[in-house]
Amino acid sequence: MIVVDSSVWIGYFNGTETRETLLLDGILGVEPVVIGDLILAEVLQGFRSDLDVRRALDAMDTLMFEPMVGRDIALASARNYRVLRARGVTVRKTIVMLIATYCMENRHALLHSDRDFEQIQQHLGLETL
Repeated sequence: MIVVDSSVWIGYFNGTETRETLLLDGILGVEPVVIGDLILAEVLQGFRSDLDVRRALDAMDTLMFEPMVGRDIALASARNYRVLRARGVTVRKTIVMLIATYCMENRHALLHSDRDFEQIQQHLGLETL
């Protein structure tokens, strides 16, 4: 399964061509893509018009939806954050740590364009595309 981070979805919906948005375009309808609650909220809150929200939601409603955070993920995320801090790495956003931990705990690959995930990949083994 592949989780696509909001950093990619935002570019995709804005029509920005990057390696990541082109990869997303290529896997939609071909590979199983997961949309998590945290990512859904991040993506939809960025739209200005209700029409754009409805269009994006229609597109993402075709994907597999999964809640991403509960007690176990929250605890594992805090543990992972502390491991990184002990190694001198600081992740800037809690939501990044939660998404990465969810992916690692569920053995999902992550498609992203956020440098914080690269640090998690390097130090904790997050699988990325």
